[in-house]
Amino acid sequence: MRDLTPALPPMTETNIGLPAPMMSPAISRQQKAAIIVRLVLSEGTKLSLTDLPEEMQQDLTMQMGSMRSVSRETVVSVVEEFIAELDSIGLSFSGGLEAALNTLDGAINPQMAERLRREGGVKRGGDPWERIMGLEAERLLPVLEDESIEVAAVMLSKLNVSKAAELLGMLPGQQARRITYAVSQTSGVTPDAVQRIGQSLATQLDSVPIQAFDDGPVERVGAILNFSPAATRDEVLAGLDEDDKAFASKVRKAIFTFANIPARIDPRDVPKITRGIDQAVLVTALAAAQAGALAESVEFILANISKRMAEGMRDEMGELGKVKEADGEEAMSAVVAEIRELEAAGEVFFVAEDEEE
Repeated sequence: MRDLTPALPPMTETNIGLPAPMMSPAISRQQKAAIIVRLVLSEGTKLSLTDLPEEMQQDLTMQMGSMRSVSRETVVSVVEEFIAELDSIGLSFSGGLEAALNTLDGAINPQMAERLRREGGVKRGGDPWERIMGLEAERLLPVLEDESIEVAAVMLSKLNVSKAAELLGMLPGQQARRITYAVSQTSGVTPDAVQRIGQSLATQLDSVPIQAFDDGPVERVGAILNFSPAATRDEVLAGLDEDDKAFASKVRKAIFTFANIPARIDPRDVPKITRGIDQAVLVTALAAAQAGALAESVEFILANISKRMAEGMRDEMGELGKVKEADGEEAMSAVVAEIRELEAAGEVFFVAEDEEE
């Protein structure tokens, strides 16, 4: 730390209009803190104390307001003591449970962290709007729907434009229009009110239990059935139809199998898909599918690659002959896996079901 002593502004009765400096050598820690803060600010250094508790900020302000002049010897003594204390500190653990949880965010089990917050009555520190703006629209939608039109308008006003537009598009038309109109009435909302709304919304979001799974049950069941043998998949779906027809219908929409290729894949994407699959695997998949209900998928693939390549594959399929069921299932699963990976990477896009009609 650089030596601050030579840079001290002269404190004389001439330049501050006060009696000669007088202060008892036995000064409190609050007075010492006020001296250090005043000295740092007098050097032109930008100092942020907003992370301190409001009570501490208030005490510091009141202390500085009650002090007058301080002798140079006292200032030098306080600075030396301050530097000595800084040099002696190895690590600092401040802020209690809240600071500990913020420090360990991402390093400990999130469910346990949320439980500790609730049990300890700890609120997340920092600007609540930063946390809110970092959440996905799907997470914000339930809160937006439950809040008043006025609060929803403030929330949309604080979010970035793209996320606000996404949320607005997820609401029923009438509610979206009412909230949009309410946004035009937010010019008179005070910063304090916006901050209180943010804290309230953040508290609501914190009280929502963390889900154990990233995906919903429909997506999880669909992903499992995607790579299950066809016989198993058909049997499970038939059982789901009996137990919960609505759930079974959603699962069917989430499933993408070899049979869905003609309906869900853009013909222009077929060459991109076939390039990423070992030719022997692709030939095995096509040979296994050509004799059954999957023949349409075989013809779709061959019709959308080069004519020369398609003819070569037909010849290889003929030479391969009958394919074992297990080998055929494995090869078709490899084709589906490649399509899924390309879709997840944004390289290909599934045709929406309503577009099929």
